[in-house]
Amino acid sequence: MPKHYRPAGKKKEGNVAKYVTRSQAVKGLQVTLPVFRKLCILKGVFPREPRKKVKGNHHSYYHMKDILFLKHEPLLEKLRDIRSYDKKIKKAVSKKNKDLAGRLLTRKPSYTLDRMIRERYPKFVDALRDLDDCLSLVHLFAALPAVDSTANGEKIPINRVHNCRRLSYEWQAYISRTHKLRKTFVSVKGIYYQAVVKGQTITWLTPHALQQVLSEVDYRILLTFLEFYEALLGFVNFKLYHSINVKYPPILDPQLEALAADLYALTRYFDARSARLGSLTPGSDQMELQQLHSNELGSLVQISEVANEDEEDEETRECKNLFKNMIFFLSPEVPRESLLFVISAFGGRLSWDGDGAPFDETDQSISYQVVDRPTLGRKFLTREYIQPQWVFDCVNARIILPTEKYMVGCICPPHLSPFVDNETEGHVPEYAEAIERLKAAQRKEVLPLPGSGKEDFDDPHSLAGIADRAEAIEVAKKRKEMAMLEKQHFDELSKEVKGYQIADIALDNEPMQDDDECLDQDLRQLEEDESRRAEALMGRKPRNILKAMRIGIQKKQDATQRLKKRQKQIKESQMLN
Repeated sequence: MPKHYRPAGKKKEGNVAKYVTRSQAVKGLQVTLPVFRKLCILKGVFPREPRKKVKGNHHSYYHMKDILFLKHEPLLEKLRDIRSYDKKIKKAVSKKNKDLAGRLLTRKPSYTLDRMIRERYPKFVDALRDLDDCLSLVHLFAALPAVDSTANGEKIPINRVHNCRRLSYEWQAYISRTHKLRKTFVSVKGIYYQAVVKGQTITWLTPHALQQVLSEVDYRILLTFLEFYEALLGFVNFKLYHSINVKYPPILDPQLEALAADLYALTRYFDARSARLGSLTPGSDQMELQQLHSNELGSLVQISEVANEDEEDEETRECKNLFKNMIFFLSPEVPRESLLFVISAFGGRLSWDGDGAPFDETDQSISYQVVDRPTLGRKFLTREYIQPQWVFDCVNARIILPTEKYMVGCICPPHLSPFVDNETEGHVPEYAEAIERLKAAQRKEVLPLPGSGKEDFDDPHSLAGIADRAEAIEVAKKRKEMAMLEKQHFDELSKEVKGYQIADIALDNEPMQDDDECLDQDLRQLEEDESRRAEALMGRKPRNILKAMRIGIQKKQDATQRLKKRQKQIKESQMLN
């Protein structure tokens, strides 16, 4: 008998023992496929990719430890009870026993996900790190209409939509009042936001208004994810609100809620005595709660003055004071919810046209009016009329941009994404260079004019900035001296490489062009030979990775060349016109 002989069917090892297919897992857990899918989503169990797929490539594989993890989950028994209870209700309805069906519906078992959230996220930082998809899905359902049935027969209950709206505005209220918003970008998909909370960078997408329910989307899967994300975001909001000494959930003002229509008006609570001192006393049992009308910053959430000034970092103070002492008025055609969120997050005050607004359009203290129409019927001379893009561009640039290019009827400059690194991409847009010059001028730095390179620093008249002209001339002289010294040092080194003696360098001032060209060709040939030799010694996988890297670099260079060519064509057409 061989040494490693084992009778068939006695024990499994290898991938056969480590992984099981989805059908095997469903059969082992004795549940239906929808219940298994829901349990995997709530527990965070996902299919794996084994090295060797024993049953074939057309199966989904799960790790055996994950299936055993699900097998001992208390929620599994609860889902089984709910399934059997639904059968009782269905049987009573089919027998037209309305009394029994009504009693069964009132006593239907339920479950909570509190223990599961604490299990998946032992620390609060872990929950913040996994909040991107959660916020995107919650904001998506907050913008969806409640429908009775979709194409696959799944309902979108109205209470789920209202709950998503409440959670999304509570989150935006915290970000707005703590001034944690950092970037925003308006795209075709929606509006991207990025905030930094407790040191974690969180990015989410808010869809545009007037969303439609698509029939080809499986809403059963999305509703299962939403069930978990609602509980997760509720826990996160609770923790964040208590970190700034604010009661959660905040009490809604029904009058403002009705007036704001699409927004939930949240009130702020604070201790009257502690408010005068600029701090809250969270341990006091008898707190004098005073409800303030949240029209100060629109119908968005107004939370108490949150973080201490000492705890705010430099970036937060910069964002807090960007729109300081600026008063905006929003016209009816602009996206009010996003502008309410962004302007209040960067320290501005605003109002809108409608009931419940803190002030009307004729107020003389308004400094900017945001409009999105080609012409205006009447204008106030005490304010500037701008398009909504100006607000988002100012937020991304962190400076107040000139309003000449954003006035009513003008074609706005390109809306640049703050999530793209222009230096890495190899192409810096012209408007990005103009913004950098404005930022440098605000910091009193010296930068070249558009279209100029480093060599233009030699000319003192090409230096832009607020620096004095004498200082600019001095900087240009120093740069010219450094460039001459570097060139002289490089020439000496190149002549030493060719075999010249140091004493002969001063005598031989005329460079030998032919020798330089031959030397450069030899060096390039050596580099190419060395790269080919190294590539030949590589394995197949590193060689394929290197090939993919070269293809990606070439694609990026081609895209950069196309952008430069298109920019050149646009300039030529403008000059002809």
